[in-house]
Amino acid sequence: MFLSSTMDKMTHKPKFASMIHPTLIKPRSIVVVGASNDITKPGGKILKNLIDGPFQGELYVVNIKETEVQGITSFPDPSALPEVDLAILAVAARFCPAIVELLANFKGTRSFIVLSAGFHEESEEGAILEREIVDSVEHVGGCLIGPNCIGVMTPWYSGVFTTPIPKLTSEGCDFISGSGATAVFIMESAIPKGLTFSSVFSVGNSAQIGVEDVLEYLDVSFDPTTSSRVKLLYIESVNKPDKLLKHATSLIKKGCRIAAIKAGSSDAGSRAASSHTGALASSDAAVDALFRKAGIVRCYGREELTTVASIFMHKELKGKRIAIITHAGGPAVMLTDALSHGGLEVPHITNPKAKELLELLYPGSSVANPVDFLATGTAAQLGHIIDYCDQYFDEIDAMAVIFGSPGLVEVYDVYRLLHEKMETCRKPIFPIQPSVINVKQEIEDFLSLGRITFPDEVVFGNALCRIANTPAPAGNEACPFTIDKEKIRSVIEASGEGYIEPVAIQALLDAAGIPRAGEAVVHSREEAVEAADKLGYPVVMKVVGPVHKSDVGGVVLNVKDAGQAAAAFDRMIGIRDTTGILIQPMLSGTELFTGAKYEPKFGHMILCGMGGIFIEVMKDVQAGLVPLTETEALQMIRALKSYKIFGGVRGQEGIDEVGFAGILMRLSALLETAPEIQEMDLNPLLAKGNRIIAVDARISLVKNRPE
Repeated sequence: MFLSSTMDKMTHKPKFASMIHPTLIKPRSIVVVGASNDITKPGGKILKNLIDGPFQGELYVVNIKETEVQGITSFPDPSALPEVDLAILAVAARFCPAIVELLANFKGTRSFIVLSAGFHEESEEGAILEREIVDSVEHVGGCLIGPNCIGVMTPWYSGVFTTPIPKLTSEGCDFISGSGATAVFIMESAIPKGLTFSSVFSVGNSAQIGVEDVLEYLDVSFDPTTSSRVKLLYIESVNKPDKLLKHATSLIKKGCRIAAIKAGSSDAGSRAASSHTGALASSDAAVDALFRKAGIVRCYGREELTTVASIFMHKELKGKRIAIITHAGGPAVMLTDALSHGGLEVPHITNPKAKELLELLYPGSSVANPVDFLATGTAAQLGHIIDYCDQYFDEIDAMAVIFGSPGLVEVYDVYRLLHEKMETCRKPIFPIQPSVINVKQEIEDFLSLGRITFPDEVVFGNALCRIANTPAPAGNEACPFTIDKEKIRSVIEASGEGYIEPVAIQALLDAAGIPRAGEAVVHSREEAVEAADKLGYPVVMKVVGPVHKSDVGGVVLNVKDAGQAAAAFDRMIGIRDTTGILIQPMLSGTELFTGAKYEPKFGHMILCGMGGIFIEVMKDVQAGLVPLTETEALQMIRALKSYKIFGGVRGQEGIDEVGFAGILMRLSALLETAPEIQEMDLNPLLAKGNRIIAVDARISLVKNRPE
């Protein structure tokens, strides 16, 4: 049928460097291989979308059975084609390698979109076919989208076999999806809100180009005058976290805003772990930490993603104080709850100008916030409220306007006024229009003006909070501490794999400058008594060896004299797997926890939280990726549900959060110097006043970690 995939190849060119070829974005010519007159098939529908869309270049088709397809002359074999920039394949997987090889080597084709399934997602044989395609594309310095995808859309062409086709404009969102079907559903959520798109990339199997590579292209090619400033991602697997972090951070620092769904946030078959950190850490926690480090707003569903994107398309919220303007009490109450629960404020308006505004409204109205101008309120009254919030109420940073209709009268004038105020006001105005049936035509008119609407106040409120609570990208702050790297390396090199001895742990903590309690490891009753006398009573005694000491009776607290020390040693040394007894002074204070774990692809992840019940039961922990800056460390601490304890509660002394952040940064520096650390616990640390001391520590090494 087609030329053999074993044809002689042209002279080798340098391998493709994971960048998108210009012909994928703006091709001068496109061929659809497997084009059909049947628009219920992918090859037929994609051709129809190309014909109906904005593409102005040369369009070719290959179909061995037809002489004409949808009005376009058909080539029976790709070898008869002229040179062509972009090839879209909608034929069986087994034919794809030969076609790609022919077009790449003899037709100057540098961009390929393979819609077909039947590759590595199905079988080993399919994986071989996929590799052959990638080899042919990279041989000529080209790029490949797919296979097993729905295609690509840019303002120049609609290269997908699905609907809907959104409005494509440079002012819309760039959207990259690892799933074709999910991309369709996300667009179906976005379009009714008025959201437009600049480009859509469905990467399918990501055989060569994945989500991270498209984001890299959007970063490298970013033009501050013409490029979209909103990027949306649907990710099923983060394969290149370093690249994602680098280019997301770069784009956000250029003024872009990014939101993403990472599917698979549960860790239902979590790996067996021998430390608290290992049990609490997960690949999803690493994704969370990565997104926070980059400044990406993480979403968990289609509606949330498209609502966040819609908020991005409005003026940026600078502050936390929202005025809710409404003619319906219930939605205002629900929005107030959503904003308040998410950390935003709906402040009581006590401005002297409030009384003046009230006189412009009907009797019974309220300007306390929510600002309720009643079901009978007019467009003119709404205009007054917006003007006062924008010009006089300094306690307000943005406005959420909820306006629907019981279906009695038309409300075109209200939505037209809202449009005008959104053009002229300094502060952001977010239009919430819940009457999707009663005022369907008015909303369509509002959308026709280029506006974006929010149909549900609670979804909007939650999305606004998620944006407000996402930190800016982490900076490049230098670590303010000096650690003894030479000592750390000597300890690591002298230690074997697995859990290392307490004396080695002590040396690592000291070299990193992490404060620790005095301690001694003893192996006889006499050594136990001598060490306890030297450290000073009372002391705590713990077995060395068993993983979970408390489960086997391997911890004795408040040992007050030599007799108790001797008796405790005699009992505990007989516990199974015990290799020695650790003795430390009996310290008091508030328990804290920190630890670290190596996560494949992501590197080391540091976790922190309160100790005791907060970690054991409530799992109140926060995670960050190494290297950790002071800003990130403080953000982790302040994001804890138990953070109020740091300020002191019920007469208890507070905790030095800056000191705790310093320990997290020293731990980060230790991990950078000793990447062999696999898992590490500092649990507990005891905090009292400005003193934070590590009481117990465990460190496990892996020296031949597979990449």
